[in-house]
Amino acid sequence: MRYPDFLKANGTIGFVAPSFGCNIEPYRSGFLNAQKKFRDLGHAIDLGPNCYEGQGIGISNTPWACGDELTAYYCSRQNDILISCGGGELMCETLNHVDFGKIAAAPPKWYMGFSDNTNMTFLLATLCDTASVYGPCAAAFGMEPWHVSLHDAYEILRGERRELSGYSLWEKESKKDEEHPLEPYYVTEPRILHSFVGAEVAADIRMHGRLLGGCMDCLVNLLGTKFDRVAEFNETYGGDGILWFLEACDLNVMAIRRAIWQMENAGWFSHCKGFLIGRPLIHGQEMMGLDQYHAVIDLLAKYRVPVVMDADLGHLPPMMPLVCGSMATVDVSGNDIHIEMEYC
Repeated sequence: MRYPDFLKANGTIGFVAPSFGCNIEPYRSGFLNAQKKFRDLGHAIDLGPNCYEGQGIGISNTPWACGDELTAYYCSRQNDILISCGGGELMCETLNHVDFGKIAAAPPKWYMGFSDNTNMTFLLATLCDTASVYGPCAAAFGMEPWHVSLHDAYEILRGERRELSGYSLWEKESKKDEEHPLEPYYVTEPRILHSFVGAEVAADIRMHGRLLGGCMDCLVNLLGTKFDRVAEFNETYGGDGILWFLEACDLNVMAIRRAIWQMENAGWFSHCKGFLIGRPLIHGQEMMGLDQYHAVIDLLAKYRVPVVMDADLGHLPPMMPLVCGSMATVDVSGNDIHIEMEYC
């Protein structure tokens, strides 16, 4: 696994928009303030041509314009790391226009984003053998003040942090809107973890392996395509065991269950050592007697590995910024979670 150089004190942060750009509120103001905050920290800014675009369908621009930007800015020597402007809907369409061979041959560079950016963070690991950060997108860094999770993400990029702990509260309803674009997370709900080994509830868990995952909405879309190299990744790193981290955006509980079934039957979980499941955006839903927990546990119980659910990961912030591709040890005791990552 290739690990990029960390962002230096005076390093340049590049921004790209392979998914949505920051062309509307509250994202535009958030992005502008994020740039100010990064400049105040001593960093130069390198803006990709699509950062303020909104003419694409589900993405900032045309698929080829987004793919060209992503390739050029990843391989550029004018920036040291990349942060995606935002998530979106159809970043998958850019992939045919991204030169992953060129990216794999270039010096590794940290790329951070989540949700639709799974199309880059996951493929950097599985196609390019390069670690990435599944973490907040650019506009989030414009909030005043930063939530501790934003500090964690920045310190990951700086190489100042490799250990993460869960956050005590999470946001059920955001107060950020067009008139209040810099609102911080409105955290009101206590973190309550649901941990299992097999089908049995477990209070204390330890699992160790290589982190891989992202947003299930995107992952199942990649499955079976020419971009699906999970079998090869499992072959290379199967001895380490894989810790899958998964979360859902638009998927209801039935769709989550279908996604788990699809990944399982594609052989993706052949070397699993454990699962870290984030809070789904459609939280607390039940359909036909199926809730978000049984949607996962009923299918994963056969592996007899730890499964931790409602972790600080995904679309209901805050989220722990995870280094996709890194080795990690996850310790859970009751509602406390601690993750230590190793870059090897």
